Amino acid sequence: MKARSLLGCSLIFLLTSTLAVSCSNPASNLKTSTGDSTASPAAGQVRLGFSAWPGWFPWQVAQEGGVFQKANLPVDLKWFDGYTESISALTSGQIDANSQTLGDTLSSATGGADAVIVLVNDNSTGNDKVIVREGINSIADLKGKKVAAEEGTVDHFLLLQGLKKAGLSPKDIKFVPLETGKAATAFVGGQVDAVAVFAPFTTQALKLKGSKELFSSKAFPGSISDHLVFNRKFVDANPEKVQAMVDSWFATLDYIKANPDKANEIMAKRAGVSVEEYKQYADGTKIFTVNENLKAFQPGNNMTSLPFAAKEMGKFLVEAGLTKTAPDASKLFDDRFVKAYAQKAKKS
Repeated sequence: MKARSLLGCSLIFLLTSTLAVSCSNPASNLKTSTGDSTASPAAGQVRLGFSAWPGWFPWQVAQEGGVFQKANLPVDLKWFDGYTESISALTSGQIDANSQTLGDTLSSATGGADAVIVLVNDNSTGNDKVIVREGINSIADLKGKKVAAEEGTVDHFLLLQGLKKAGLSPKDIKFVPLETGKAATAFVGGQVDAVAVFAPFTTQALKLKGSKELFSSKAFPGSISDHLVFNRKFVDANPEKVQAMVDSWFATLDYIKANPDKANEIMAKRAGVSVEEYKQYADGTKIFTVNENLKAFQPGNNMTSLPFAAKEMGKFLVEAGLTKTAPDASKLFDDRFVKAYAQKAKKS
């Protein structure tokens, strides 16, 4: 499993305008939610991609719990071992929708991708962490230390935010760029002093004796948000299916609330961890209610507002040298489907 990337290798290709090419062929990573290679989708299906993150595992519940079937919504649910490949698949039209971060969606817009955010799945409230070895007790203690993270990922972004808050710059640490799983392994193996990773790799990193969380996304509310993102052409041509997907998401949350044991079993299996380990992720991911969705789409003056967060993320991309110009986020958000669901829910 690869990280929820902020500007993964697929998006580097996007920035050089080779929109149909990725760091590996996305088709080779397209799988059904049971892990088998996919065939051509049936007519009328919504091809939805997702990958390893607690806020996206409910899509597996939607499938196995019969939510899609009850909504008469044919969904071809695609699991990606590599998250960046899922973004490439959306850009190249191999899927219609994907589960991805605000940062990635914003970055892909810079490269010419025409995608739209229709739903907030969650905010990371602790499941993205900077974990350190014994003897490191403050961010200031990271000065001169080897710190691993997957370059360009949301966890790299989290690391840089923490350094900035403590008055340090990226030059004050010895940054070791490693894919997230390898970064966790290197940390446990004593090859680096600290690591920035997301769940479930946090569980792996914390197995090092004496290790501990230094800080997490909980300290930066709204900085890492996760979404249901559609290709704009699909939205324009199939608004009723987009609405059904948004409705199904909230129906899935109701199912999880009514069937917590069954839902946790499904999600833990998809995550590749035990049910008890999966339960530990609960507080680190804030699943958004419909009212929280409505509020997030509104203009604001902090990171809990998506328009504001998009502007700040755009600044980060430029300052970090990941893009020359800030992406245009003026058409990135479409809250009409959440609003429509809220109206239906109010009437019922």
